[in-house]
Amino acid sequence: MFERAHMPLFLLVLCGLDFSWSCPLNCICYTTPSTVSCQAHNFSTVPDGIPPDSERIFLQNNKIHLLRPHDFNPNTVTLWIYSNNITRIEPKTFHGFTQLEELDLGDNRHLRSLDKDTFHGLIRLNALHLYHCGLSSLPSNIFRGLRNLQYLYLQDNHLKFLPDDMFSDLHNLSHLFLHGNHLWSLNQNTFRGLRALDRLLLHQNQIEWVDRLAFHDLKRLTTLYLFNNSLIQLSGQCLDMLPGLEYLRLNDNPWSCDCKAVSLWEWLKRFRGSTSTVGCQAPSNMIGKDLKELRKEDFPNCSPSESRAQTNNMSGTVNPFMNRGVVGSPGNNGHSPRPGRTRNCTKPRIRVSKGKEDNEVHHSKEVMADKDDSSDMTEGGKHDHTLPDGTVTRRKQKCTLRTTVRPPSGVLQANNRATLTQSILYVYSMILDYLVIR
Repeated sequence: MFERAHMPLFLLVLCGLDFSWSCPLNCICYTTPSTVSCQAHNFSTVPDGIPPDSERIFLQNNKIHLLRPHDFNPNTVTLWIYSNNITRIEPKTFHGFTQLEELDLGDNRHLRSLDKDTFHGLIRLNALHLYHCGLSSLPSNIFRGLRNLQYLYLQDNHLKFLPDDMFSDLHNLSHLFLHGNHLWSLNQNTFRGLRALDRLLLHQNQIEWVDRLAFHDLKRLTTLYLFNNSLIQLSGQCLDMLPGLEYLRLNDNPWSCDCKAVSLWEWLKRFRGSTSTVGCQAPSNMIGKDLKELRKEDFPNCSPSESRAQTNNMSGTVNPFMNRGVVGSPGNNGHSPRPGRTRNCTKPRIRVSKGKEDNEVHHSKEVMADKDDSSDMTEGGKHDHTLPDGTVTRRKQKCTLRTTVRPPSGVLQANNRATLTQSILYVYSMILDYLVIR
């Protein structure tokens, strides 16, 4: 005979909740998989009492300002701490986290700097989110050993320079988001080692110089966004190193369509993928024209050897700004100083959505607030594409789709317990009816 005294315990087990766990105050804990949800409760520190075997910890939208060793357990697989007030991550905070697959530290606007060993040892890390963190520089070896990383979000920071070989250990990286920073040059070894990279977003920076060997390892790259920068010219030889390229965005740059543009013009004529417009802003007789639509007759005084020599002089292996006394290699605290001339500005960098304009991009992590929908990658997700006309298309098996960890249905309803209560009462009434009948 079923004992009525055991009814409450039976109901809790039936509902999948295990109250033998310790669970932090104002948080919700689940057992399958072991999950702790403490989001949006104005915590200023990581709450005490997180179960030691928690696999998923959700602490987003709080006011946490410091992360320390022993705040979390090395068993953690998914850790979301985005949209807090984190200003510092103490050394060895993530030491021994060999199970961690996703770490989201995005939208912590006052983080600004990271220790060189912050992420060392995270051998299973698949996705690292550092977007919108106020970062102005990164240690050269901060990503060392992250050989399983596939997604790296660094957009909307204040990065001016990327040290050589920073990404050289990221052999499986497929998506690199660097848009919305202050980068002004891409050197020969900036992207060395990224042989699996599929998508590189560099739009809305201040890039005015690209080494002609900058993309030499990116043989599998299919998407390159360079729009809304300060590029006057770009070597066709530079783009020849991208045999897998399918989508290229070059609009909203101050292109000079003189003899120096012949190399790029010839490459665009051969390219069979999708490109944006390449609007000329110089010389005066070319203003408003699209470089792609020009004919050979529009370059009457340009010999092939002359255009190659001029292009190599600007997009060669030697940084042209070194001739002005500007060092183009890491120095001065890991930065390359800005060149002495006035930057050739393009349109103002607008951070909000641009509707259906040509620069609309759907990849930014900052607009992916509803993370519980991130497992559906067929619309507006990380694997979609924005064509030059604004149409969003789905990628066709160019990289392995990753099934992201979906939070339990109750995680995003932490303050709404009515449904759970009603379910328990309903089950309880059915059991009572059954006992009365017996």
